[in-house]
Amino acid sequence: MSAKIHPSSFISPEAKIADDVVIGPFCIVRGKVTLGKGCVLESHVSLGNEFGIVEIGERNIFSAGAVVGGAPQDLSYKNEPTRLIVGNDNIFREMVTVNCGSPKAGWGTTRIGNHCLIMAYSHVAHDCTIGDHVVIANTTQLAGHVTFEDHVKVGGICAFNQFVKVGMYAYIAGDSAVNKDILPFTIAQGKYAVMRASNRIGMERAGYSKEDVEAINRAVRIVTKGGGTVDESIARIRQECGSSPTVEKFIEFAVSSSRGLAL
Repeated sequence: MSAKIHPSSFISPEAKIADDVVIGPFCIVRGKVTLGKGCVLESHVSLGNEFGIVEIGERNIFSAGAVVGGAPQDLSYKNEPTRLIVGNDNIFREMVTVNCGSPKAGWGTTRIGNHCLIMAYSHVAHDCTIGDHVVIANTTQLAGHVTFEDHVKVGGICAFNQFVKVGMYAYIAGDSAVNKDILPFTIAQGKYAVMRASNRIGMERAGYSKEDVEAINRAVRIVTKGGGTVDESIARIRQECGSSPTVEKFIEFAVSSSRGLAL
């Protein structure tokens, strides 16, 4: 079996295409692109660039007009070989753009995990790292070096400053602008966004125990409403919220934040 490629599409001779890939009309695959089994390019999709290295796993779907693996939007970039790595079972909806990394701006690699949904007109800039099971709603924009841990959910029309980090199971309400780090298991909203509450419903749906949910709920209240510094809040959390892996993850994130917490 060979890949099903519409005659109107152009495929680079450097590309490596799995046998069962489907490439619809008016698609362009440029440069060193690897497409794993079961991938589908619906129509008018652009993958890769002349100098980049794009590695795409299995069963990824690219809707009409998606541009994935383009060069970084960085004035210092001078056509160095940079990389985009995409896992399995992701959906890139209409007009989504994802850039390769930028070596002069930082890490040189943009990464997207598994089972992610990136909705229409959203942008993932150079050197971003997106975990597994992440959902990004329409017209959301990520600047360079943004990190989303696993199971992050983002509403529509949101914007993220460079180097912002969002912890696992966080939920960002629609029409928010985020310029500081968002703790795991929290809900954030606003311009600029601040953490409003724990993501109790998200944790319950994910199967966290009642004890874990209550401990995180208390930890979030301490950080957001306790009136102390971050260090004072962490000390209280250690005393009052127990020492489960969930609480330790919350504390580890708070301690490691370099941009500051969205309080």
